[in-house]
Amino acid sequence: MSVTGTATTATSTVLESSGLTKHFGQVRALEDLTITVGEGVTGLVGANGAGKSTLIKILLGLLEPTSGRATVLGHDIAGGAAQIRQQVGYMPEHDCLPPDVSASDFVVHMGRMSGLPASVARERAADVLRHVGLDEERYRQMGGYSTGMKQRAKLAQALVHDPRLIFLDEPTNGLDPAARVDMLHLVQRIGRDFGIAVLVTSHLLGELERISDHVVVLDGGRLLRSSATSDFVEQTGGLLVEVLGGDTERDRFGEALAAAGLPCRPRGPLVAVDPPPPGVAVHDIVRDTAADLDLGLVRIQPDRAHLEDVFLQPGHKPTGGAA
Repeated sequence: MSVTGTATTATSTVLESSGLTKHFGQVRALEDLTITVGEGVTGLVGANGAGKSTLIKILLGLLEPTSGRATVLGHDIAGGAAQIRQQVGYMPEHDCLPPDVSASDFVVHMGRMSGLPASVARERAADVLRHVGLDEERYRQMGGYSTGMKQRAKLAQALVHDPRLIFLDEPTNGLDPAARVDMLHLVQRIGRDFGIAVLVTSHLLGELERISDHVVVLDGGRLLRSSATSDFVEQTGGLLVEVLGGDTERDRFGEALAAAGLPCRPRGPLVAVDPPPPGVAVHDIVRDTAADLDLGLVRIQPDRAHLEDVFLQPGHKPTGGAA
């Protein structure tokens, strides 16, 4: 039986698959995957080995599926791989940059490989290197680049031919926290300011939760869920409450809320309060309890679901797969 997900609210579909399956011997990398992806930024998430990279390579025509079909920008992967690669940019996960070549020469070369005339390739290379923050470093050999600079160079070569769709495979891989934030901001700009559809993979669910318009969740090669990001992070009806002090004050506050009839539990420095029954004035109880205990109330905010919660739903069993 096929599990179907839709991750689009945009006006057009950029890729879709039907029953897409890929086996490597006994390893089932993808199993009966049926998805539809539209414009904007779509996050393809799942643990390492969930099938994310395998899916991208199939969509690019680099791997043949065992069964099923897919189209990218209207081209069938069975016979249109060359046309797909002309219109799609690809940033691979692993380091693949020639160390003795400058970023400028490399991106110009990749532009020429994509069919751009020499003068256009040079102009486009200068533009994209500036956009990704390598303007001042573009003439240095890439062997001396930091990990963050190498990731930016890989992103630049994927953009140089002005693609309609770009595949970014783990673009924050190996980056420190500050560089991760910068890279995620770049990805967001590509999808929302440049108007290029983006399919970005990550095993770090919180990252894609912040930048994606849509999310496709894979687990062991199967579709777990696919929908708008806002559907994943909708309010749960519960509350998160913070009081001044450390864990002792937090626990004392939580115990008092429980005694007042509000089931709750610690969540980091906060107290997570379960959704109350209808008619219960939960905000009043929280306020009065803090006052009775003489605790400073820092904040009360709605509790929201997160992408990680998809893997915690009853009945979900983690499974293995191939990257």
